[in-house]
Amino acid sequence: MTDHSVQHVEDQHAGKAATTQRVQRKMAPIVPAQNIAGRALVLVIAIMTFLSCLAFGAVTLVRDTASVWENQISREATIRIKPVDGLDMEAALAQASQIAGEFPGVTSARIVDRDATARLLEPWLGSGLNIDDLPVPRLIIVTIDENNPPDFAAMRAAITPKLPSAALDDHRTWVDRLVAMARTTVTIGIAVLALMLSATVLTVVFATRGAMAGNGHIIEVLHFVGAEARFIAREFRHHFLVTGMKGAAAGGAAAVLVFIVFSWWSSRNMATPEADQATALFGNFAIGSAGYLGVVLMVLVIGALTAATSHVTVVTYLSDIDVRQPDAG
Repeated sequence: MTDHSVQHVEDQHAGKAATTQRVQRKMAPIVPAQNIAGRALVLVIAIMTFLSCLAFGAVTLVRDTASVWENQISREATIRIKPVDGLDMEAALAQASQIAGEFPGVTSARIVDRDATARLLEPWLGSGLNIDDLPVPRLIIVTIDENNPPDFAAMRAAITPKLPSAALDDHRTWVDRLVAMARTTVTIGIAVLALMLSATVLTVVFATRGAMAGNGHIIEVLHFVGAEARFIAREFRHHFLVTGMKGAAAGGAAAVLVFIVFSWWSSRNMATPEADQATALFGNFAIGSAGYLGVVLMVLVIGALTAATSHVTVVTYLSDIDVRQPDAG
């Protein structure tokens, strides 16, 4: 091979290498893909998403549990008979149950037996309780027709003269308080969620400005030589969308794991008094399909919010450059 041919081949290789370098330089992102600030932002977004999903799940849990309470209470009333001297408790329970069952709108009247009463008191008084040794009131659960409730005033008037120690509770006061508590809890949860999202927006704004400050000379040169603002904004938007989705997905997955663990614990300890009380207050810690769907939506919202916030920040920054240096370029 002649020297001329060797030189020609070397020139071709050099030209290809230069072209490859130009392509690589052309495809290099404006914002570095991995740096310390980027990893910190992913961690912050993950924490914010985790807390936001926990707040959303807690609101869903309380709302669903309060709805179950309200439905159960609205379907039931309680007759409470206190033990007094000379009172045959079993006969009094049977008589009160018979009187309540005769009213229209009452579907059943069930006496809570001794064992069930002892189980209700077990978390406070311990196991092996003999309720005959204590002045423990006995209960009758009256199941009512929600669409055609009975006349509770007439029922009280029929029971009280025959059984002075008996009291009828239709739970209307508790229902009103429960609804008010549930609404207050939901309002607080929404406020906390709004604060979390606001903090996420501010964090992304500062991170975007920091990334632009670190690459400000590159951005200004691109802007002044004719690069459109939407091209630069698109680069930042894509970078922060990926960053936001990484953090949001990690935080959402951690929140889902927490709910699954609590639900598993509740189901595993269902027979214990502590779990019974926790289940009575908060349900079985299962947020349901709607709650998990809400977590997925929360992840998508935070990712989209991160991208939109960075886009607006970049466009504002470039507009400020045009105002400060209108004759540049």
